[in-house]
Amino acid sequence: MSRDVISVDGEKVVVREDTAKAYRGVNWAITSIAIMIVIMIGLFLTFFWKAASDGSVEGPGPVTNSTSRP
Repeated sequence: MSRDVISVDGEKVVVREDTAKAYRGVNWAITSIAIMIVIMIGLFLTFFWKAASDGSVEGPGPVTNSTSRP
């Protein structure tokens, strides 16, 4: 079996190749999820800011209650 070196808590550890790939895969997954969360928060805040700074505060349009029967 081939061996690979990974860094855990600042120490270099020799592990099997499949273990090293799994370790790196988990790191990539956590990093990707964190980046997606940051992007979603940024988009939410941008749209929230744009909606809040529209400048016009108007209520809903007039509601017509038509009770006419055919």
